[in-house]
Amino acid sequence: MRNSTHRKWTKASKLALLAVAALAATQSMSAELQDLHLNTLPRTQDEEARIARVTAAPTDFSAPQRFEDLPAGAATVRARTDADAFSQPSGNLSFEQELDFKVGNGLFKKIWVSSPSSTLASDGLGPLYNARSCQRCHIKDGRGHTPNGPDDNAISMFLRVSIPGGDDFAEIEDYIATQPDPNYGGQMQDLALPGHAAEYRLDITYEDVPITLSDGETVTLRRPTYRAADLGYGPLHPDAMLSPRVAPQMIGLGLLEAIPVQDLLANADPEDEDGDGISGRPNIVWAIEYGTPMMGRFGHKAGMPTVMEQSAAAFAGDIGISNPLYPAAYGDCTPAQVECVDSPHGDGDDRVFESDQTGMDLVSFYSQNLGVPARRDVDDPQVLRGKQVFHDTGCASCHTPSFVTHRMEDRPEHSFQLIWPYTDLLLHDMGEGLADNRPEARATGREWRTPPLWGIGLTEQVSGHTQFLHDGRARNLLEAILWHGGEAQTARDTVVAMPKTDRDALIRFLESL
Repeated sequence: MRNSTHRKWTKASKLALLAVAALAATQSMSAELQDLHLNTLPRTQDEEARIARVTAAPTDFSAPQRFEDLPAGAATVRARTDADAFSQPSGNLSFEQELDFKVGNGLFKKIWVSSPSSTLASDGLGPLYNARSCQRCHIKDGRGHTPNGPDDNAISMFLRVSIPGGDDFAEIEDYIATQPDPNYGGQMQDLALPGHAAEYRLDITYEDVPITLSDGETVTLRRPTYRAADLGYGPLHPDAMLSPRVAPQMIGLGLLEAIPVQDLLANADPEDEDGDGISGRPNIVWAIEYGTPMMGRFGHKAGMPTVMEQSAAAFAGDIGISNPLYPAAYGDCTPAQVECVDSPHGDGDDRVFESDQTGMDLVSFYSQNLGVPARRDVDDPQVLRGKQVFHDTGCASCHTPSFVTHRMEDRPEHSFQLIWPYTDLLLHDMGEGLADNRPEARATGREWRTPPLWGIGLTEQVSGHTQFLHDGRARNLLEAILWHGGEAQTARDTVVAMPKTDRDALIRFLESL
């Protein structure tokens, strides 16, 4: 487990976000933004040339590209045919690392209990929370799902909430100033310990939106409306902005974390200088752990820079568990929620926090090393045709197929791997149809991070459903494509107009990932 200095989230730390302005304004962000979470070795000119060759866009679609069947390089795992396909350790872990992985898996699945409790290593739940364990949101390490009915409490879905403004952010160029709701904080919790009221009940209604395709086939999309019902702590702020979030799949996170920031920024084109209609840009966020701005990589709007910080924030916001990066024992509760703040908590013993640094290291290691399953049917003629359609349609402009990770001595399992995640980890304007109208750091209310596509064809096998996008509104891959707008509008319209055989091939290709 690594030993690093951890910085707590304080108002003084927030003020340091003013440094983001200089980064956002410069044209050479790659010179300032660093991969501080990695101990990297520089690439040689020969390595740079080799990387350029192996990651170049394909020109021949008659056969698979070399190593395309190994989406995570040497870390790729066998594609299982059961629901545990996303729950395997990366294929290149050592015996000792597999032991750490298994201990981390135990902590990821651990059911937290309320305080005080005789189970001192597991107390501190809530008092307000969305789940009692990580696994209850990331079911089988895969995607969460939308409610199956009004009494479904295992939905792994919640609402983020914020309101405009905040003096700490007013002077930051290109940074959208928001702050938590004064009554409900930054996240709505739908569960609570006995004696406490839950914050809300998630109410969703859907409107049918018919779409006619080129051959006369009609696809009916469902447009959701979200409401925070049965509020337990007074009204929401009149300017409250709500954003639904479904838990994403967990595979390959350590490899995404190991992509050089310079390679990601090389795909950014915020002013669309090449005129292709794609204007991807990085989200730049304050890294609590390192006390400096870093590029966001994780979360639906790329609001978190590292797996560690993403894990720590989820412990605090989803379960109400304090940890070195988020030390508040009451999680996301606000000062207005007096009974929550004053209730018994599980910190203050030998661990200091409800989850100590050793525990967070193990959970992060587990999350970094969930293996990416091998591709299926890469040489199938329909899959190859779908791959060509994917590139010809422009999907690869955002869903960048491949990268080579940093060379690292202390993380050999992630070091110098050719990977195929099909993402650029950048923000893109996805149009009004998908807009949540809630900004996050530099992300506007219409922008979302390009989600990785590796493993997407195994969603039903792992999760028991085929719900996609940030809120699960799409019930299959075609619906997900048809919701694309903004920068992806041209690609979406091309899919609508293309022959059904090409659409079917495109879906078949995605299902092979």
